[in-house]
Amino acid sequence: MSTSVKPIAIFYEHQEWFKPLFNELDQNEIPYVSLDAARHTYDITAQEIPYSLFFNRMSPSAYLRNNENGIFYTLSLLAHLESKGIPVVNGYKAFQHETSKALQLSLLEKLGLPYPKSRVINHASQAIAAAEGLRYPIVVKANIGGSGAGITRFDSPEELALAVSTNQISLGIDHTALVQEYITARDGHINRVETLGGKYLYAIKVYTDGESFNLCPADICQTTGGKELVRNACAIDAPKNGMRVEAYTPPQDVIDAIEKIVQEAGIDVGGIEYMVDDRDGQLYYYDVNALSNFVADAVNVIGFNPHARLAEYLVTKAELKLEEVK
Repeated sequence: MSTSVKPIAIFYEHQEWFKPLFNELDQNEIPYVSLDAARHTYDITAQEIPYSLFFNRMSPSAYLRNNENGIFYTLSLLAHLESKGIPVVNGYKAFQHETSKALQLSLLEKLGLPYPKSRVINHASQAIAAAEGLRYPIVVKANIGGSGAGITRFDSPEELALAVSTNQISLGIDHTALVQEYITARDGHINRVETLGGKYLYAIKVYTDGESFNLCPADICQTTGGKELVRNACAIDAPKNGMRVEAYTPPQDVIDAIEKIVQEAGIDVGGIEYMVDDRDGQLYYYDVNALSNFVADAVNVIGFNPHARLAEYLVTKAELKLEEVK
């Protein structure tokens, strides 16, 4: 590698999710450095940042792995890098949306897009009043979640009241949560649309029994035909969830809406989830992700390798000329 070329920085947290991208960068001899988001420091007075591009891969579910110290730290780091003029992929605005389900719903409201009826609370005692007028079942959903964490379902007002009175409701690490109508997915599946550079990349249907809220695409290890997929991440957890996946092309109006969401949220690489309510046929957008874990064994599911597309995107954003670095 030329000594004059600054590498791409990959700021990651999960012990598995970064591997496919690192493999792609290694195979193509793309210069990069890996930065552990859970063990990181920076100098505010530094006049020069040694990266051509900073790719934020911090996860809001880091608190499940005792790495919650990285979540709020990352917001300050991203703001600092942007103030220095460093190109950042999934920067401050994107990570704000990643770490606030309340902010995600405000965005959907601004764009006039449908989402499950919800209220925002900052104390568990508010949950009962917040649920008035909502259709049961409902969920109490931590504002900072990730990987389905911090979501509890309640089938009746009595069940919710009992949980409040016995201090069984946790609002997560920022003590903020949604009280939201639970949506029963039509045909037993949700839809996840991945985007890159603010544009549609691919979509999948994820079939679930409705009992799990963890819909990480990299955990899904069967096609709808029952074929086992090669697992590229989350291999320890993957056999436990029983989810199935198939490729899917959404209607154009859905693609257009999702591109508006990610562009408005400043998300360069991310996935949007939506479903159709089995009770009334209404489509609802319900999750905005600024962290894409592409589906396992993508070539066999969607017909191409999205990590290769991602690597090309990073090189272009970093304005690297590969013939100069190899």
